[in-house]
Amino acid sequence: MKQFLRNIIEWKTGACILYTGSMTIYLLFCQIFDNREVSTSMLWMLLLCSVLGSFIQGICFSGWIIKRMRYTRRSILFIALFLPVLSVIAWKGQWFPADGWKSWGLFVVIFFAIFIGMTIGFDIYFRITGRKYDGLLGQYRREKEEKEE
Repeated sequence: MKQFLRNIIEWKTGACILYTGSMTIYLLFCQIFDNREVSTSMLWMLLLCSVLGSFIQGICFSGWIIKRMRYTRRSILFIALFLPVLSVIAWKGQWFPADGWKSWGLFVVIFFAIFIGMTIGFDIYFRITGRKYDGLLGQYRREKEEKEE
């Protein structure tokens, strides 16, 4: 039960972070395009994207359901689950003219560009963090060896 509650908290935290980020981007684009009115339907759609995106992210990248899977396969699974969800929300929310294939092509290109950018960002972050912890572990081992001598 404790693990289930931890997973719920992790999911809710992820949804809050995604929603905050998407709201910031939405407000930035409202400012750029001189849109003075905020659409409540857009706010609801961004919340839905954040909640579902965080849930799919939890399924794909945590140990909630999938215990052992390569990162590449997890990424492919995330794309296979999230891209259709996001596409339906974009279509229903009329985020762009959905009647032409060029609009959909641009939507998919933007999705993959953001996904690749975020994947590279996380990879860099984890490498830096890993080096930091490797250094701390090495320091701990040296201190432990010095105390034993």
